[in-house]
Amino acid sequence: MSRRRSGFIPTLAGLAIFAGLTPTTLRADEVIVLLPAESALKTPESRQRLIVQELEKGEAGSQLVEGIEWSSSDPAIAEVVDGVIRPVKDGSATITAKVGGKSASSKVTVAGMGAPFAWGFREHVEPILAKQGCNSGACHGALAGKGGFRLSLRGYDPATDFFNIVKQDRGRRVELADPGRSLLLAKPSGGIAHKGGVKFETNSLDYKILAGWIASGATPPEDSDAVVQELEVLPSRSLHRKGQDQQILVRAKYSDGRVEDVTRWVKWSSADESVCRVDEQGKASVVGPGEGSIVAWYASKLAIARITVPYEAQSPADAATVDNRKTRGFIDEQIDKQLTRLNLPASPACTDAEFVRRAYVDTIGRIPSVDEARAFLSDASATKRDALIDRLLAMPEFADYWTYKWSDLLMLNGTRLRPIALKSYYQWIHKQVAEGAPWDKFVREIITATGESAENGPTNFYALSQSPEDMTENVSQAFLGLSIACAKCHNHPLEKWTNDQYYGMASLFSRVKAKGWGGEGRSGDGLRTLYAAETGELVQPRTGKPQPPTPLDGQALSFDDPADRRIALAKWMTSPENPYFARSIANRIWANFFNVGLVEKVDDMRVSNPASNDALLSAAADYLAKEKFNLKALMKVILQSNAYQRSSKPLAGNKLDRRFYSRYYPRRMMAEVLHDAIVQVTDVPTKFDFIAFPGADKEKTDFYPMGTRAVQLYDSAVENYFLQTFGRNQRRIVCECERSDEPTMVQVLHLSNGATLNEKLRAPGNRLARLLKLRQEGMSGSALIDEIYLSCLSRYPTEAEREHLLALLPRPGDKPEGEVVEDFYWGLMSSREFLFNH
Repeated sequence: MSRRRSGFIPTLAGLAIFAGLTPTTLRADEVIVLLPAESALKTPESRQRLIVQELEKGEAGSQLVEGIEWSSSDPAIAEVVDGVIRPVKDGSATITAKVGGKSASSKVTVAGMGAPFAWGFREHVEPILAKQGCNSGACHGALAGKGGFRLSLRGYDPATDFFNIVKQDRGRRVELADPGRSLLLAKPSGGIAHKGGVKFETNSLDYKILAGWIASGATPPEDSDAVVQELEVLPSRSLHRKGQDQQILVRAKYSDGRVEDVTRWVKWSSADESVCRVDEQGKASVVGPGEGSIVAWYASKLAIARITVPYEAQSPADAATVDNRKTRGFIDEQIDKQLTRLNLPASPACTDAEFVRRAYVDTIGRIPSVDEARAFLSDASATKRDALIDRLLAMPEFADYWTYKWSDLLMLNGTRLRPIALKSYYQWIHKQVAEGAPWDKFVREIITATGESAENGPTNFYALSQSPEDMTENVSQAFLGLSIACAKCHNHPLEKWTNDQYYGMASLFSRVKAKGWGGEGRSGDGLRTLYAAETGELVQPRTGKPQPPTPLDGQALSFDDPADRRIALAKWMTSPENPYFARSIANRIWANFFNVGLVEKVDDMRVSNPASNDALLSAAADYLAKEKFNLKALMKVILQSNAYQRSSKPLAGNKLDRRFYSRYYPRRMMAEVLHDAIVQVTDVPTKFDFIAFPGADKEKTDFYPMGTRAVQLYDSAVENYFLQTFGRNQRRIVCECERSDEPTMVQVLHLSNGATLNEKLRAPGNRLARLLKLRQEGMSGSALIDEIYLSCLSRYPTEAEREHLLALLPRPGDKPEGEVVEDFYWGLMSSREFLFNH
């Protein structure tokens, strides 16, 4: 049916997008710096590249590349040509760079010039193969290799790579007596036809290294070889303007104490190409405002260089409205510091009406009732927002909403668990949330769960994850925000996690056993008993041997210890010192309230996916650990912050910002909350039916009595067209990607002509019917319109809106009045102001 009978077409102002700002120019009195400030060259083939940076506001600014005069205090010890230091003999020297009237210096120490030197397989050959893409997934690093030649992906297995290069097929790929005839050199240099094309020239350093390694006997990798322990990037943080370039340097720190410049062999990527891009040589190009991150990968290690590009000068029009309130704690301190650095103005405080609706939706998953909204708006006390926050955190709906959120995370799904097990799991989660169980306790009880599935709900985590591999992947993603599945077959190509670390983690679950039914199917009553055996190992496929049980970056456990390994895992995982645990849950909580995580997506806490404000995420994690993982404590400081209470309406100077919290970011309410809002406004509940399990002839149970809200559903097996259409979490995998807030034409059509909204607006005895009865009993048109706006939008109408609607409203008792009021409701409930949390 058409919804334009009354001529009422609602609009929503203030949900616009953002524009940016630029930094001030460098002052003449600011100086330059040479990076790195010190270097040590310990082999005849060691080199160190230097870069010259201007200093701006006490940190690295623009890179200088022209007009530089290089000199060495002692060329007999160290030479410098075009900014690259080459060792000559043992000793120390100072390298100086002069630009105009400014100069900077760097100290260099040379040692080991008289010691024998040979190129190594692990340290030199493997990095070349990785840089040239020879061991990438698209080339010989594919699972089946290419052209009969297979390498481990990005060199994660040097021993096997050495065998395949030097020994396999009777050593046909290497000619020790004549390195130039080696296929390893002839093909990538173009001497022999190569499907991968020419990778390097015969006069290149890469060719020289490979040829030198072969000529010296193609020595194999040894367990005693020095290995890379960490990477250092220079500059680690720098300030720039659009159009500028910045060379990034990378130094590898080895286990034998050496520090080598490995910039040449680094694999590069940009975490945000709208801010900066990077080429194969590590030169970053600034393309837009914001804070970008350049990711450097070398030898399965990662490091990040942050590039800050301030937005353009603030508009004079912003000055009168910018948020100048006093900071309220560490959240505002960190955000305001970054906004200043980025030259972003902060939008002013939101109105009381915006705050009350926003806080209800974000904290307890529903909109305020008419009485709740009216009471808050009429309260004149200066502390009413803080008082509301305390009430919300204590409301029973808090437990319903956050139980639903954690049920998404833990994949409660009636297609995979029998009803009695599902109910047990849900009720356990609800009890923990209602009682305010600390997050570390909550997670420990899940990880170490034992017993019968109907009596101890968290044991069902292991019914949904039945192999050691699934257990470790789901635990890592749910509670650490780490996706380590790629490391199951090889070292993670985008992270630091190795194949051995994956199986070390999985070995912690190798003794988890169960009796009874524990998966999908029709037989049995669904009851199972979970226990930890005293023996049993998981074989690492690559080595054919069990991998020592070891938490990620933790200490290995003994194979002989009969104790439940999950106890040690839980202790390591929930420790305040764990660098992943507190950050992961702090980021999830943050994303719920700000609609944008400090790390996006919230369960993708890769080093190569850095936070938009790492100092803030660290502060939030530290605060949570200090509060003994009381999630409500973090929620409270978020709700109280100026940042959370800012308007969603952009200023001229911040309308391009989507990551730095200069304003509140509007987002459509999640499917279940939106559904419940429609039910609340119309006062017409939905009857939900639970589908017990696949193949059960759609057996329906009485799990959900009439009046159950969508956020009170135990699982995602409920068939509901509205929830499906609006992107509810299907709970098939542990991934935030299972939920969608993307708009679709189907959603528009369903709101316009679908059953959910229209049938509830027409249902006998609904809110509309009661208001019409009051109208007949003498309710004024103005009071009627107030009720409509308070129930839908938690605010009073503006004078313009009131006058417009009063002109459209028939006299009491007139026949079309019901249709007009229905159109008023439909117009508001299909508007962005209703659909979005703003």
